[in-house]
Amino acid sequence: MQNIAQFEIIARVGSIDIKEKVTYLSIAANYNRRVDDKWESDTHWNRVSFFGKLQDKVAKAAKGDLVRVTGRVRQNSYEKDGETQYTVDLIAEVFGILAKPSDKSDDESE
Repeated sequence: MQNIAQFEIIARVGSIDIKEKVTYLSIAANYNRRVDDKWESDTHWNRVSFFGKLQDKVAKAAKGDLVRVTGRVRQNSYEKDGETQYTVDLIAEVFGILAKPSDKSDDESE
């Protein structure tokens, strides 16, 4: 049996950072949490790495789009200034745009 570490995120695009061999997508997932007697939105930002053909799909996304990303989780470590630094990388394997943000000018004309 194969052991895996995977993720699934459904969230809104915040920014897209396109490099030569990798594209980074920052997406915001919102969770509701109770604070005293009321519910508040708690936003969590996730930075996901895209390689190869997935970079072309991500290039079609725009800020505010609702997207679904699934992939694998990879833990890494490196030395910096004599201290070990730990990272968690989210490597995308599947990407899809679920919805574009609504055009506010249509709402205002009604």
